Amino acid sequence: MDTLLIEIGTEELPAGYIEPALQAFSALMTGQLTHARITHGAAIVYGTPRRLAVEIVDVAAAQTPLVTELTGPPRKIGFDDAGKPTMAAVKFAEKAGVSIDDLRIKETDKGSYLCADKIETIRPTREILSGILPDVIAAIPFPKSMKWGELNVTFARPVRWILALLGNDVIPFVYGDVQSGNQTCGHRFMHPGKIRINHPGEYIDALRRADVIADLDERRKHVAEEISRTAKALGGVILPDAELIDTVKNLIEFPVVSVGRFDDRFLEVPDEVLITAMREHQKYFAVVDDQRKLLPCFIVVNNTRARDMALVTTGHERVIRARLSDANFFFKGDTATPMEKWVEKLKKVLFQAQLGSVYDKCRRVQQLAEFIADTTVLDGDLKADVSRAARLCKADLVSQVVIEFPKLQGIMGRIYATLAGEPDAVATAIEEHYRPTYSGGPLPSSPTGATLAVADKIDSICGCFSIGLAPTGASDPYALRRQGIGILQIMNAYDFSFSLEALIDRSVAAFADVSTRPAEETAGAVYGFLKGRMAHILEEDGYSRDVIASVTDISIDHIPHVWKRVAALEKLKAETDFDLLAAAFKRVVNIIKKSDAEGADLSGVDESLFEHDSESGLFSAFKTVNDRVQRRLSEGRFEEALLDIASLKNPVDAFFDGVMVMTDHIGRRNNRLALLRKIAKMFERFADFSKIST
Repeated sequence: MDTLLIEIGTEELPAGYIEPALQAFSALMTGQLTHARITHGAAIVYGTPRRLAVEIVDVAAAQTPLVTELTGPPRKIGFDDAGKPTMAAVKFAEKAGVSIDDLRIKETDKGSYLCADKIETIRPTREILSGILPDVIAAIPFPKSMKWGELNVTFARPVRWILALLGNDVIPFVYGDVQSGNQTCGHRFMHPGKIRINHPGEYIDALRRADVIADLDERRKHVAEEISRTAKALGGVILPDAELIDTVKNLIEFPVVSVGRFDDRFLEVPDEVLITAMREHQKYFAVVDDQRKLLPCFIVVNNTRARDMALVTTGHERVIRARLSDANFFFKGDTATPMEKWVEKLKKVLFQAQLGSVYDKCRRVQQLAEFIADTTVLDGDLKADVSRAARLCKADLVSQVVIEFPKLQGIMGRIYATLAGEPDAVATAIEEHYRPTYSGGPLPSSPTGATLAVADKIDSICGCFSIGLAPTGASDPYALRRQGIGILQIMNAYDFSFSLEALIDRSVAAFADVSTRPAEETAGAVYGFLKGRMAHILEEDGYSRDVIASVTDISIDHIPHVWKRVAALEKLKAETDFDLLAAAFKRVVNIIKKSDAEGADLSGVDESLFEHDSESGLFSAFKTVNDRVQRRLSEGRFEEALLDIASLKNPVDAFFDGVMVMTDHIGRRNNRLALLRKIAKMFERFADFSKIST
């Protein structure tokens, strides 16, 4: 067993290309080895802006033998009466690649046949890799690839060297005009020479001596430690930014940290603007004090240790001064413009060609937000705040700062609304109505923000569904899945008890003029879409699929109750006698479904038709339990309601033991079915027990 190491050396790769390419490179290599019947161990990836490398341990020196049993002609055709092989046997042996003596007889249901074990030729791993590696390199996917020189091969950036070792041996092949070998390169500026690697085990240490940290986790840790140490020396701490650390680690091969400063006058600009200007354009780390107030300095992670680092710092300060001057100019220009003027400008900003302008969207969202406020019985001030926030929620999209820094949408809206004297609830809602902005992201922190967020998201979903832009398996350009999940999470977190169906109907009605199908059909599609998102969330929360289906198939109209019903049913399902309970309830549901198909009249229960004590016993138990269940469901006491329902198991079992439901007496049969229908209707307020796995 040997270690395999393949390194592709290139011109500088974009930071976002490196890790996806390494994952694909590793998967391609292990897949090809497995396909070629070469046993191997785990794969490890290394990468920097100038190299993509995969190391695979315990790689076999040759293929695993493949033995295939071939069946030939019948024995009576393969051998004559004297037992000598015929031409048919000779030809079969030649086909199998064995001698006549290696043929054997196999008894089958159809008789005796000649058989042979064909053993595939075993090839050395080094020889196989020479053939497959050029194709593997060509198959590594990138967002964009390029050609260079007069070559026909492509890659994200020109390939400059290839290191290919299996143990101590070079794997020979050519990609483009580059011949593989046993040499790599150190840091472009601090150690530019070639480095000979005799064995894969030398790779990491040899590069480290050449000022290259090839291990991504090690490089990230080094960056985090260095910027943290530097910030502490400045009397502050790094503003937490894991995403920026991940980006920076893929921009460098060896971190060299320096500190720059900017004029205090720029601190008049909101911190969010300054931080974004430093982060987005220059990949600089912001430093804050113990009150999380921005300090007039920044930390840079350079890729090269220069002779005069002070000169490097001066260059960084000159660049950031220009960036912050622009940001300061944009901010001051924005604060001189009333937000109402921006609202009017939204009439010229297109939301979607068929759905109108952003101004049109704001108007629809305002109406929906007011509808939600009325339905949830928010007090007068909160309703006014919701309405005002809805009108202003997209105004900052036409501000100079947001045009320059799109990621600040909402944040700048909150800042400008505060400066304009809007209530805190309005300003906060403007920022929070975009939440959650990513999977698992924070939800709005205020009822005003939550109300506005639901209104904004349901408008986008219903609008897109109305014009045929529902998400597909491969496409969701308007992020409707994320917005749907956001609606459900917010409604659950804030215990919004209004009807989801009513909200959908209200939103869909606003698109009557542009809809490509009837409103009822669109509303049904949106409801089904949100039902699917609900099932997805609940499954991620750890609930079983059958419990989820049994609850959501009944209704998801009251979102907070869905979570509680699923949790209560999941808890009951864990009880040891649940299977017997579910079986009894399933029997009730199945009989009712069959009787419905026969068109039976199940309008009421006539106690005078009871023939057995089990009938009156079940009806009495039902009336007692039904009242309690209704009361507890209305109070949101779902576990208690479900236990009440479960208490009917014994009366139900006694009923089925005592009487034959489908008796020939039509009156008694329909009366018994009517009783079971009442039981089933009570179940259906909670879940469809027929979908529970037992």
